[in-house]
This record gives sequence, structure tokens and C-alpha cells, in this order.
Amino acid sequence: MSGVQHRKVTQEEDGMRLDRWFSIHFPELPFSRLNRIIRKGEVRVDKGRVKANQRLETGQTVRVPPIADAGVKPSKPKPINEKDVQFLRDITLYEDDQILVLNKPHGLAVQGGTGTKRHLDKMLESIPNKKGEKPRLVHRLDRDTSGCLLVAKTRSAASHFGKIFRSRSARKIYWAVTAHMPTPKQGKISCFLARRATEDGEQMHVVQQGEEGAQHSITHYSVTDDAATRVAWVTLKPVTGRTHQLRVHMAQMKTPIINDPRYFSIENWEKPEGIGEGLHLHARRLALPLPNGHRLDITAPLPAHMQQTFDLFGFNAAQYDPNDEELDED
Repeated sequence: MSGVQHRKVTQEEDGMRLDRWFSIHFPELPFSRLNRIIRKGEVRVDKGRVKANQRLETGQTVRVPPIADAGVKPSKPKPINEKDVQFLRDITLYEDDQILVLNKPHGLAVQGGTGTKRHLDKMLESIPNKKGEKPRLVHRLDRDTSGCLLVAKTRSAASHFGKIFRSRSARKIYWAVTAHMPTPKQGKISCFLARRATEDGEQMHVVQQGEEGAQHSITHYSVTDDAATRVAWVTLKPVTGRTHQLRVHMAQMKTPIINDPRYFSIENWEKPEGIGEGLHLHARRLALPLPNGHRLDITAPLPAHMQQTFDLFGFNAAQYDPNDEELDED
């Protein structure tokens, strides 16, 4: 490929990150090389310098520098893994022409990383759309968090629902089981979070406004049930979506989520026998507007380890209808 190109951002691509735009238009271009030409200023948007994570707007012009063919291998169709296809079918809660809602299992990574070979993003290569494109993750869940995860089948759907999440129009309800009971039983947590280095790697910490990397975070919470204040079933409604937000917020209240390997810090806490193994945090419900004007409202059943704990303490999820909950808190 030779010569500079100037390409217009389409309506379907509105809100798309620049690096994602390149991965769609130039799938043969290595990510490391893309970062290099962006840093050098060879890639521009409306004649201005940009970063890889910049979001594009309809009508903008992307300058694409000459990309030599040497050393660039043409992309090949990804092989279909039938086991992944069946697995994805088994965990699908909802599907239409534009999206999938999956019930992500506890312990399964959403995206790859160091030492992570099996993850949902890789599995999605086995269910391409009619154009041969891999479905796209619209948001993320931690590896150890289970529940509702939205996946877009098309570029236009990814753009639409990406805007929904960024505008906070998507309403999410999480269920957690915590050590001790939050006091008061209902309230709002508002604080600033930032990533900080620790002996065990980077973690999120509560910081003061204005500190480096500080981001505002808001969560509404309410105690749904408790077992003599030893443990509590807590409903969480995040307004923002910061990394590990719910886990840090519960730990900040001295009621950390049970089996949280990063943020559980109660010394000498005796875990009741019979509690399920694994982080007790579940993305129970997802509600958001569809492009056709209708509203999608999906509930994910509890994972086995949390159901075990619910049974142990007599928490009855079947009698608690999430559709009765008010989702419009701000």
C-alpha cells in the first residue's frame, strides 16, 4: 500500500476509538507499529495530532500515512472453534441481530493478558457476523465477576451501545455478599479512585480530588438481607464504571466483598463454613434502550458458588424480583 490516504469517519464509526478504527480498516497492521506512527504524528485527525484512545466523530478526516507492504502479513480468516461456539450459545441470555447478552461465568477473563490464553474476546472470533467481523465487547467485567455482559455484533451496534454506556443511560444492578453489614443500610458512596503501585502489583485506591489519576466514582447501595450482621446481601447500582469500583467501595465501608483476593482486609475474620469459593460479586441485571426505541431488561441467574452461599444463609433470590427495583437513581 503506498501513498497518503484521507478517510472520512462514517456515522457507524462515531464514538469509536482510533486504534479500534485502524484494526477494522487495516487488520494487517501490527498494534506496535500503529502506536509508533501515531507517536510520530504520521496519523492525524482533522490535521491534529492524536492518541490511540481518542474517540472519533462522524465527518472527521483520518490521515493514514503510507503503510509499506513489507513485513505485513495479510490477515487470514480466523478458524471456527466449535467448542467455543457451543460454550457461547450455552451462556447466552439474549440475542438479536445486533447484540448478545452473555452470562459471563466467574473466573473467565473477558480479554487476554499476560498468561491468559482463554478469554471471551478470543472466543468471539468463532461467531463472526455476516460480514465476517468478530463481535465486539461493549463493556467489561472483572475475571472473577459473573453476570450480564453486552456484546455488539456489528460496528453500528458497538457505536450505539458504546454511547449508551458512556452517557450512563445503561442501568446496572450487581449483587454482592459482604463480610459484616454496611451501615447505614442504604446510601450513596462518592469518592475519587486512582491506580497505585503496591507490593502485589497495581490496585485501585481511594484518593483526594486533584491527585494524579484521580477519577470520581459513585455507587448507590442497599442491604437486601443479612445473617445476623455477620454477612450481608447487598444490591449495588454503579453510576460510574471505574476499575474495581464496587470492590473498593465496599472495602472502604469496612464491609469487603467475600473472597475478594485484592481488597478483603479484615484481620482475623472467621469465614463461616459452607460459603462458596470465589468472589461474591454478580452483574445481576442490565437494562438499556435499544435502537428501535424499545428497552432491553435482562437478568442473569446466580453462579453456583453464590447460590451455595445464598442457600447457606437463607437468602431467597427467587422471592426477590429485580424488576421491582428502581433503576433511575443518579
